[in-house]
Amino acid sequence: MDNRKKAVLPVLAWYGDEELELDFPNSWDVTVCAMKGRNAPPLSDADIRKAFARPIGMKTIRELARGKKEVAILFDDLSRPTPTAQLVPYILEELAAAGIPDDNIRFIAAIGAHGTMNGIDFRKKLGDEVMSRFLVYNHNPYENCTPLGVTRHGTPISVNSEFMKCDLKIGIGAIVPHPYGFGGGCKIILPGVASMDTISSNHNRLVFHKSVGIGKLEENVILDDIIESARLAGLDVKVDAIVNLKREVTALFVGDPVEEHREGVKVAREHYATGLIRDADIVVANCFSKANEMLLAPPVAAPLLSPKGGGDMVLVAVTPEGQIHHYFDRSFGKNLGGQGWGSLCRKNGLPQNTKKLTILAPYPDRVGADWVAPYQMVHWARSWHEVIGDLEKRYGNKAKVAVIPDATVQYFPEAAVACEVCAD
Repeated sequence: MDNRKKAVLPVLAWYGDEELELDFPNSWDVTVCAMKGRNAPPLSDADIRKAFARPIGMKTIRELARGKKEVAILFDDLSRPTPTAQLVPYILEELAAAGIPDDNIRFIAAIGAHGTMNGIDFRKKLGDEVMSRFLVYNHNPYENCTPLGVTRHGTPISVNSEFMKCDLKIGIGAIVPHPYGFGGGCKIILPGVASMDTISSNHNRLVFHKSVGIGKLEENVILDDIIESARLAGLDVKVDAIVNLKREVTALFVGDPVEEHREGVKVAREHYATGLIRDADIVVANCFSKANEMLLAPPVAAPLLSPKGGGDMVLVAVTPEGQIHHYFDRSFGKNLGGQGWGSLCRKNGLPQNTKKLTILAPYPDRVGADWVAPYQMVHWARSWHEVIGDLEKRYGNKAKVAVIPDATVQYFPEAAVACEVCAD
């Protein structure tokens, strides 16, 4: 008879979307902390068309596009769960109805300070047809950015010059919880297609403000700065998805970048919300939607551990590409890093309340530990068998465990606190 408790986690986003089964001793108290919208049904074609036909706070894309000559479409990279290839055809249909020829449309990867995408990445994100029909570019944060002025928070704004040369500007993304509040909306501009100087100024000066934190939107100074940058850049339209644990679109918001995001967050707050489990001995935090940005998981997972004695944190990061390259926020040597690397507390110790940090990574990326803690403080495992064997030796027959199916997009409203990490 099987006397083990089971938990199933989604893994390998963009690489086949598979499942990983975890087992625990039957005597352990194991809770799977699932977000409310995990099983929300995907939108139908009719539902998606309705969102494009009734945009929020603006005319339809086809109406806006009439008389326009050059179109830029921004999209996020593989560090975001947006199923862009599913949404692009609806945008292209709108543009075709307005008489915009293919040669006047270009796609720009809004990668911010992330490493560039290659052709394989583009095809995963956009589909093969887009690659064969349209020009697709990476954003370069170090060159070819146009100065637009300074925000009221003092951030000098410079934005991708190819984007600025277009007279219709569209963005595609997803609304998910983020250390800065919620992703989506105007973040496609800053950091998406902003210069490194703009990204650095915005992040270094505003990220630790008391108004900034996971799930926060109102009076959030960093998002306020981001919104102003998008207005200066002239972003006309934003298409934002909300996704379930299969990365399927369950809600879609199209329209003015600020207004559609505000409406989308109302749904996102409930959709990604998760019930808080306190005083856990062990937290297993899966990184699925953003497996290559595992630094997003510790601030979500840490509040579940005992505030007095602390406990074990296990990050599950199953991705062949390892952790995403990040010019602003990653190390470039044992004692070298980008502009944001040296100022972060994770450089000096483990995440909050964590006595031992284990990273389960079948595709080891040792340097990827720089996201969360000093290399020498991190324990690595290639299989769950290794992880559970170590945990059983130390906890015996009794342990309280919290399992988070996707700590990179879930959040605990009761534990939403000021941002402790710096990430795009």
